Amino acid sequence: MTLTELLFDPFLQSDAMKRALAASLAVSIAGAPLGVMLIIRRMALAGDVLTHTLLPGVAVAFLLAGETPVVMIVGGTLSGLIAVYLSMLVSRSTLIREDTSLATFYVLSLAIGVLLLSYGYHDGEDAHGHAAGGHEAEELLHILFGNVLEIDRLTILTIATIASGSLIVLAFIYRLLVLESFDPVFLRSVGGPGALVHLLFMTLVVLNLIAGAVTIGTMMSIGLMTVPGAAARMWTQNLGSIITVAVAVGVVSSLVGLVSAHHTGLPPGPMIILIAGLCFVFSLLFGRQNGLIQRFRRPVHLEG
Repeated sequence: MTLTELLFDPFLQSDAMKRALAASLAVSIAGAPLGVMLIIRRMALAGDVLTHTLLPGVAVAFLLAGETPVVMIVGGTLSGLIAVYLSMLVSRSTLIREDTSLATFYVLSLAIGVLLLSYGYHDGEDAHGHAAGGHEAEELLHILFGNVLEIDRLTILTIATIASGSLIVLAFIYRLLVLESFDPVFLRSVGGPGALVHLLFMTLVVLNLIAGAVTIGTMMSIGLMTVPGAAARMWTQNLGSIITVAVAVGVVSSLVGLVSAHHTGLPPGPMIILIAGLCFVFSLLFGRQNGLIQRFRRPVHLEG
């Protein structure tokens, strides 16, 4: 089997693989620039926290409509946005910092989500009256780690709409977002809409996290945002170039991860993140900006 057949035959032979690739690419292309900005703003861990605030909404949607991706997108979006907006309100109304309030809402969201999912499977039956067992475990795994191979056309359209809208909004606020990330004091001093920019940015993050959640799961949706950005950061210091490399890493990770999962029979979501992680390790070793081998060849004390 040639390399071309190895890479492209799975998509030519399976409509499910085509839809999975479309969803993964949409999440990668729209999420990677946001992930880079999260890293620049030193909010990568905050982004990880946000993934857990999606769980209550996803759990409610699951209890009401079963494993319906579009309904889960709506529920997770509402849950995540409520947590973000409340944390911003608390941080601006009290002495508590935004990261502290967000961490508090994260713990509460996680507890509520787990309780709701536990309630959905009580007395040996799930929320729809079916006997719990292997099917229960499979559905819970799909919520936590995604089920990209069973995405339907409506879900693809929803994810594509989120991705396209995110890129358009990000293009409009890009300059202000960069300024607010590097020098928020100056932006406020000239009357810039720093609070609005931050609000829009966090909204985009939540929307793309939930798009990633139905693709690779709530537990790993942040992976396609931050891991490519972290890898790209090791190759260049130019922000535009970092975003370009991050998108490329996300696209390659999606393609190779899906192909690897297809040939090995392993879950595609974790495989995609694993490939992205390998790209990060490669960048960490060979990157031209602070890569370990580069630093070994040119010790810091010899730099002029």
